Amino acid sequence: DFSMRQVLVLGLDGAGKSSVLHYMASEAAKDRTAPTEGFNSVQLDAGGFQIDLLELGGSQNLRFYWNQYLSQAHVLVFVVDSADGPRLPTARQELHCLLAEDQRLPLVVLANKQDKSDALSVAELHQELALHTLNGQREFFLLPTSATHAALATATGIWRVKSLLVELLSQL
Repeated sequence: DFSMRQVLVLGLDGAGKSSVLHYMASEAAKDRTAPTEGFNSVQLDAGGFQIDLLELGGSQNLRFYWNQYLSQAHVLVFVVDSADGPRLPTARQELHCLLAEDQRLPLVVLANKQDKSDALSVAELHQELALHTLNGQREFFLLPTSATHAALATATGIWRVKSLLVELLSQL
């Protein structure tokens, strides 16, 4: 029985969602990524099941549609630009709206752009995004990432996200 597991990838515009998808699917270098208008989708074979990564655009007019996709998702990945301090309150607000909408969905927050010199640490982001308020309600992970070609082989490379997703989804 070859089943499909859907991972919903959300986050504000410019957080790096498309780059995360790109490096989950391929090792090829990518110079720049145009903003997603609408959605992107990537399928990964996880051996035993297929992962469908669905990324919805993060600009303000598109965030309105996010909730409609939650019910089909098995895991929510929320990508945050760790170096975009001024917009963290907005990211926090959008994230908590999503979490209020679905109480059980496992959450993976990516503290992306850790390669930037002004990036906040995982601990700082945990606080900024008020993740302590999630107390044991759901399965939840916060990973430092850099969705860049240079970071592929490092501790912040996207492969860790991929292996975590495979692990989470195989338990379903």
